[in-house]
Amino acid sequence: MILVTGGTGLVGSHLLFELTKSQQKICALYRSQKTIEKVKHIFSYYTDSVDAQFDRIEWVQSDLNDLPKLAEAFKGVTHVYHCAALISFDPNDYYKLRETNISGTANIVNLSVINGIQKLCYVSSVATMGYDPVKITEETTWNPEDHQSVYAITKYEAEMEVWRGIQEGVPSVIVNPGVILGPGFFRSGSGGLFKRVYKGLRYVTEGVSGYVGVTDVIKGMVSLMNSDRKNERYIMVAENLSFLDFTTLISNAFKLAPPKKIARKWMLSFAWRLDWLKHKLRGKKRLLTKNLSKTLRSKSYYSSNKFLESETEFKFNPISSVVSEVCQIFSKDVSV
Repeated sequence: MILVTGGTGLVGSHLLFELTKSQQKICALYRSQKTIEKVKHIFSYYTDSVDAQFDRIEWVQSDLNDLPKLAEAFKGVTHVYHCAALISFDPNDYYKLRETNISGTANIVNLSVINGIQKLCYVSSVATMGYDPVKITEETTWNPEDHQSVYAITKYEAEMEVWRGIQEGVPSVIVNPGVILGPGFFRSGSGGLFKRVYKGLRYVTEGVSGYVGVTDVIKGMVSLMNSDRKNERYIMVAENLSFLDFTTLISNAFKLAPPKKIARKWMLSFAWRLDWLKHKLRGKKRLLTKNLSKTLRSKSYYSSNKFLESETEFKFNPISSVVSEVCQIFSKDVSV
């Protein structure tokens, strides 16, 4: 049996759709009934036989720190896809991030050790990679002194838990995707970028980052799990694009005028300070932090050569095609 954590998120829901195409037994964790209905909606993007595939999933209500329920979910499990994570760049969420991303991953690893899991796939992020101005690879050294975001810190430490599990006998692969693009989650994460452009985005930054379609991430994960490759990490980035080029792709797909104004360093410095002041005076959630403003200005070029050399038949979908598909689904969802 396959266990999927984070089954109601962007990666998890698309992974479940892919896995339910086969005859394997599948168990997935969820926290509320409302999020399960979201998975059905994701399935409806790709098939008319939603119920037939969806009903193949055995759902277990649990979070990553509910050990009794987690232990129950692990019964009969041979392979684990650990996709669950909390995403936030707000320093005020640091302890929540630690609880989910580090402690939760430690629990998954411990139960994998106890139950003799045959293989674990952990979905991390390029946020845990080191920085190099020319090319970032799996060998680029992480610098803990480099003003890392709270999200990056907790995902990096979660990776350390997976490496501990490897030392304790759990064969594992770690995937480090860039910004994952996919439909269905347009109020948060990368999906929120599509919504912001659709509503009208005036300013973009000069930064560069790596992007990848969610279906490519899923295909890569499944391929790695079905292979004999283990105890390695792999960057998954289809293309490195400037934020201007990326938002222009979205604007073109929506038939809107692309943003033309560049948010300079001084503007971002003012913006994150204003955001901090609003938080202090009104208790508003932080949307732009000092570290995030730095990330938005940085030019990061990621290399997926290691993954592509191990998966010689694999080809990433062009980001223009991914963006076009996501925008089409977004437009249909908005019209419903």
